Parts: sequence; C-alpha cells; structure tokens
Amino acid sequence: MASDHVDVLIVGAGLSGVGAAVHLQLQSPGKTYAVLEARGAVGGTWDLFRYPGIRSDSDMFTLGYSFKPWTNPKAIADGDAIRSYVRETAREYGVQEHIRFHHRVLRAEWDSATARWTVHAHRDDTGEEVVLTCGFLFTNSGYYRYDEGYTPEFPGIDRYAGRLVHPQHWPEDLDYAGKRVVVIGSGATAVTLVPAMAERAGHVTMLQRSPTYVIALPSRDPLADAARRWLPAKAAYAVTRWKNVALGVANFQLSRRAPGVVKKFLRRAAKGKLPVGYDLDRHFSPRYNPWDQRLCVVPDGDLFAALRAGTASVVTDTIDTFTERGIRLSSGEELPADVVVTATGLNLLALGGMTLTVDGAEVDLASTVAYKGMMLSGVPNFAMTIGYTNASWTLKADLVATYVCRLLRHLDDTGQQIVTPLAPDTTDLVPIIDLQSGYVLRAVDRLPKQGPEAPWRLHQNYPRDVLLMRHGRLTDSGVRFSRAGTPATVPDRPAPVA
Repeated sequence: MASDHVDVLIVGAGLSGVGAAVHLQLQSPGKTYAVLEARGAVGGTWDLFRYPGIRSDSDMFTLGYSFKPWTNPKAIADGDAIRSYVRETAREYGVQEHIRFHHRVLRAEWDSATARWTVHAHRDDTGEEVVLTCGFLFTNSGYYRYDEGYTPEFPGIDRYAGRLVHPQHWPEDLDYAGKRVVVIGSGATAVTLVPAMAERAGHVTMLQRSPTYVIALPSRDPLADAARRWLPAKAAYAVTRWKNVALGVANFQLSRRAPGVVKKFLRRAAKGKLPVGYDLDRHFSPRYNPWDQRLCVVPDGDLFAALRAGTASVVTDTIDTFTERGIRLSSGEELPADVVVTATGLNLLALGGMTLTVDGAEVDLASTVAYKGMMLSGVPNFAMTIGYTNASWTLKADLVATYVCRLLRHLDDTGQQIVTPLAPDTTDLVPIIDLQSGYVLRAVDRLPKQGPEAPWRLHQNYPRDVLLMRHGRLTDSGVRFSRAGTPATVPDRPAPVA
C-alpha cells in the first residue's frame, strides 16, 4: 500500500479513476500515487447500478480507454461487460494495488507554504479518519450522488401498497415476473428498463411527463467487425473509434445548426420502428431541440420491439396521485401497478461531496470558473474529470488525464511546484454543464462556471480538444506557475451567470 504522502492522489476507482491511474503510470512513471475509493469495489457507476438491462448509452469504442482496445463484439455493451473491462484494466496495469477501498474523502486543505494538499477521508469499514498528503489532487468521482437518486414528492405515495423501487438501488430480491410494472421517466434509464423488464413482467408501462428523443442503433458495429478481420487489434480499434467520433461530432453540430433537419430524421426513424398508427407526436416528439438533452440510444430498437409486441406501452401524462393499487393520472386514467420504478433521475454532487479549502479559505465551487473544463480558478494543483455530455465520458477523461501528466512533467522540467488557474476578467459566464436536463437544472447554482472562450470554455468537440489538451500550450494568460510560498487567490463571492 502507498505511503501517507504521494505525488498524486486520485479520488475514485471507476471508469475515469482507473484510466487516470494508468495514464499516470504510462506517462509519468516516476510519480507515486494512491487511489481513494468510497465503495468496496472497482467500477464506480458500473458497479453501483445493477438494474435490469443496464448498458452503455455510448458506443464502447469511444467509451473504452484509448490505451486498451474494446474487444467485446457488442458496441452497445451491458453493465456486466463494462464492469469486467474496468476491473480487468485495473488488474492488468497494477492499479488495484494502489487502491484504498472504503475511503470516503471529506475535505482537502491546500497549503501554499508547503505546496501540499492535506486530505481527510473517513473509512466506512472501520469508522476511523485517515489523513494523507499529496502534491496534486485529481478527482474522478463523477458528478452525482451515489447514496441516493432523485425522486420527486409524488402526492399519495405513502398509501401505495405495491413495491416502490429506484433504479440506483435495485433490490436483489425483486421478483416482477408476470406482474404489472410502471416505470416513471423517459430518459436513458427508463428506455433501458422497459424492454428488459418486459421480457418477464406481465406488462410494463413507461409513464412519461414529456417525450425524449430515442434512436435505435445496432448493438454491433459492422465496421468494427470488418476491421477486426483485416487489421491488428489496436489499428482496428483506432479506426472504429475515430469513425464513431466523427459521426458523433457531425451529429451534434448538425443538431445545433439545423435542429429541424435532425428532428425530422429522428421522427422518421422512430416512425419506421413503431406499430402502424402509433401516436408518434404524443409519445416520441419532444418539445426541445435534439441535444438540449442527451439522445437516448436503444440497441437494436429493443424498446420499439417491446411496443410492437404489446409487452410494453408508453403513456404521456402527469401524475395526479398515487393510490393503493397504482397511479391516477391527471387525465383521470388509473394505471394499476404491482411495482413502480421511479426512473426520475439523479442528484448532482460535485467532487463526491468533498469540500476544498485554500490557505484556510473555503472554496465556493459556484464562484469558480473551470479552466479547460478540468481545473478551478484559484485552486492550485487540482484537476477534476467531467466527461462530455454530447459524446462518451471517457473521450474527455482520457484527455484530462493526459493533460494532468503534461502539467506534472512541466512542473518538474521548469523547477516549479504549483499551477493555479486564474479567473477570466469577464462576467459572461455560463454553467459548466450545457444541458437542459432536470438533474442539471436542479443543481446549476452549485456548479462551477465556464467562460465565453478558450481556455475557459468547454468545447464539447473532441477533435478540437485533442489539439488543445494534447498539443496546446501549457502556459497562457489563464494559468500561473509558481513555487511553494506563493499565496493562491480564491473568489470570495459567487460569479454571475449570463
């Protein structure tokens, strides 16, 4: 096990945390590091979520690591396969030996005099507090709460006599075979649950307040299958990865510049998968533009197949109240339900709930501005991983980890010890996550901001970010390099949002 002081302390042993550790070993082999994981296993999200049908909503050729080809035949993979991939990576590269499980980070205190972080963690398995120090703090804990999902306050829910379940904490003993199930929600979790549960349930109803864009994609990638036959594994992986990156960027840019065109395409694609005469406009035509929220991918059109087979249905309405037997809708209709699944979203929690102080002053995250989408103004020797919202999480995670390694080498090469982002001189600030999803809007006032242009703007454009993060300058007007003893500056009031 690592000592109580390390050069780099990584928080989180999920997909991005394990990736960060491998990048550090490959690109900065002389650095000591440890990984603190609040839970008792490697995998993060992919170990926590165990609901039926859980799968990726990005293709695995971009959600997979840049250094480790995804070899499973399925491009849209199930949760078990992804969890195995992350754990295999941790074992293969020796990351497992650096992980301290059941260590929940509570707070981290930066001291400019010594150029060190002091990190306080609680051991959930023993109850003791652990203190470590590090030169660089790298958080990879995602941005939502692991201990609870989001459930609205539904009227009458206390008198419901059936089984009530949130997907984030799926009970192992839940038997829904032959039963009537209502899944509340219309996002990625709901469209995953409905066809998976419909295979065993008596009937599954997806109850949505408003529609979401849903697109059917093949679970296997024909180009990947062909490339594997003719090319070495790494070359085949790279070809497929960049093909999918290009398609993803093109789709997002077209959605932003010509949303009407994309709307028509998605509508036509859904119509071809649904039963004849289906009320497409009511159930699959959202009021917002594509990519104002993430598109929901259904592999091989499994949701549409369940609707055609009659084992599932969609109801678009609002809830008046729960009853003893189910849910009464605003229209007056009652949906009987033996099981209700509240696929109603996540609760955001920046940095896994840890607090930061810099030279004794507590950092207000909402007052900070994100530098290159990964560092915070006024916070020295700190980086966080926030993946793309319009592409796979790992594409951005790989870039952030690579950039951190570049920074560490630059500090060593120049004899510096501290790197501190400086807030831009502007009030033209917007939230760091550019989505209109409910889970984002509920927490937007607690999140860091981003500025109007680089290096303070998150591009959501992987090829452009490759140039910036892998090949761009490390020294610019937005960052300061210094040695121990140089005080840091932290904003003392919330930054305005345009």
